[in-house]
Amino acid sequence: MFLFLSDLSAYLPGVGVFRYLTFRTVGARITAAMIVFLFAPSIIASLKGRQGMGQPIRADGPQTHFKKAGTPTMGGLMILSGTVVSALLWCDLSNTYFQVVMGVTLAFGAIGFYDDYLKVTKQNEKGFSGKARLGLEFLIAAVAACIIQKEGSSGLAFPFVNTLWDLGWFFIPFAACVMVGSGNAVNFTDGLDGLAIVPVIVAAASFALIAYLSGNMKFADYLQIHFVAGTGELAVLLGAVVGAGLGFLWFNAPPAAIFMGDTGSLALGGLLGAVSVATKHEIVLAVIGGVFVMEALSVIIQVGYFKMTGKRGFLMAPIHHHFEKKGWTESQVVVRFWIIAIILALIGLSTLKLR
Repeated sequence: MFLFLSDLSAYLPGVGVFRYLTFRTVGARITAAMIVFLFAPSIIASLKGRQGMGQPIRADGPQTHFKKAGTPTMGGLMILSGTVVSALLWCDLSNTYFQVVMGVTLAFGAIGFYDDYLKVTKQNEKGFSGKARLGLEFLIAAVAACIIQKEGSSGLAFPFVNTLWDLGWFFIPFAACVMVGSGNAVNFTDGLDGLAIVPVIVAAASFALIAYLSGNMKFADYLQIHFVAGTGELAVLLGAVVGAGLGFLWFNAPPAAIFMGDTGSLALGGLLGAVSVATKHEIVLAVIGGVFVMEALSVIIQVGYFKMTGKRGFLMAPIHHHFEKKGWTESQVVVRFWIIAIILALIGLSTLKLR
């Protein structure tokens, strides 16, 4: 919305600054954070009043988690509200990549909201049918992948080389798997107070830089990364995510006043996956989002190992619960995972120049 002000630069001195991605990214970040800070208390009070017993706690989980009973969930509504309102104000709404990524975010968020709703109303941690949920996610992701392919290309970029491997028709299922996998990986990570939101903020900030550089022909040529016209606008959207995430962290920090829930984790994971596909940095996402990958792999390994041997590979999955079972305090797990997320982000960003 504010972008149109740049057209009035001939009449209003100074408004030309609204055409710059960097300015709008900072503006989106501040706006989203302010929205969450201002409205979070009333949202939390409303959700707590409506949900009663709050998010159900896993019976086989660490004993320390039972004191969290009654904490409301669906905190992703706060993040999405701040992100969407800020994006509508600061982003170029006509940009195709913005439309696709926002569409995936809201659609995944709707699936997560329904899952949270079932868990709260039925007081059952199972929620939405796993097969039905994955089917919807893949359908949404496949549509998004088709649009991205039509807008850009069906190529896959590898770190350290400036070439694209054309995946052809396989690009659509590959891109869909990236988006769905990213959404569910963040979902697995969201199990402790503040555990998921900081790695999301770190990944979003990293991809804001990647999107800006990938969408700028001069920077892309200098860094020898694939230039994708139009993806620079995603930096503004990701700026809003960072701001909304920081606002949410204020209330999600231990002890959490509200949980993110599937509403937020699926939406944010889907967003990161869609951005990585649009910018041709899917492999780099696996590095920057290494904490999410680790959490998802721990679940896959646990299930597979149990089916083969009848025993558990980890004391409990996802892996953050394994460390709790080993005696780590919740704060130790959370902060150490934050440190790992920051280190992995630095490694992932280093691939931009090591070519």
